[in-house]
Amino acid sequence: MAADTRRESDVSRDSDSGRGSATDGSTRGAESHGLGPVPLAARRFRPLLGLLVPAALVVVWHLSVATGVFPAYQLPTPLRVAETLYGLAASGELWGHVAITVQRVVLGAGLGIVVGILFGTATGLSRTASDLLDPLLQSLKNIPSLAWVPLFLLWFGIGETAKVLLIAVGAFFPVYLNLSTGIAAVDEELLEVAEVYDLGRVESLRRVVFPAALPDLLVGIRGGVGLAWMFVVAAELIAASQGVGFLLSDGRTLARPDIIVGSILLFAFLGNCSDLAVKEVRDRVVGR
Repeated sequence: MAADTRRESDVSRDSDSGRGSATDGSTRGAESHGLGPVPLAARRFRPLLGLLVPAALVVVWHLSVATGVFPAYQLPTPLRVAETLYGLAASGELWGHVAITVQRVVLGAGLGIVVGILFGTATGLSRTASDLLDPLLQSLKNIPSLAWVPLFLLWFGIGETAKVLLIAVGAFFPVYLNLSTGIAAVDEELLEVAEVYDLGRVESLRRVVFPAALPDLLVGIRGGVGLAWMFVVAAELIAASQGVGFLLSDGRTLARPDIIVGSILLFAFLGNCSDLAVKEVRDRVVGR
């Protein structure tokens, strides 16, 4: 009787062990065949998700024109816009406009970012500097880009200086605001650590304050670059003879909606490329 009981117990254990092995095997199989590749595929195709909505909008755009919702003289078809841009690119005219616009944005955004870092650092570190400068800068921030055009024409003429400085104004404010806020919000415990290690003011800034405020600075740079692309349109209305903004204005003068829409799409594409570049730098630096 005892031997029978032991045999039944051994059989029960063997059966449980077999079920456990089967369960483990099925789990591993599910992980290898079902769950494993899914995240990898999702990561691989995730960047393509951003194309779904633009593609759908292009389809709606084409159908709206084809069905007569919008007349072709007001809104050309996507194919017509593509043909116009291809013709400008083939003749070489488009590349000249794009090159001068990108040059202006790079110079203007770079200048605005540098000045924004200087003012953001000063107002973030000093309460007195913040009380003196922040109210004025907050007021200037609300001035529309086109409102600066007559003043910049009066001060700097119609050359490149006025255009670059106007773009710099747009890039300045997001950098200034984010960096000033980021520095002012640095954890007091980090500053106490700097004091414990007897770091000088410059070393504290380099090793504690700026690293802590770096995410805010990069967010500000991303916003500043975006505003630089918005301000370049106003800048290229200042007696420009080249640039995507000039191409946009020329399309309006010639009553060419295909050039107008094409110029708008160029601004969207170029601005998105620069935004992706800044975002990639931010993700690499911050480690996201």
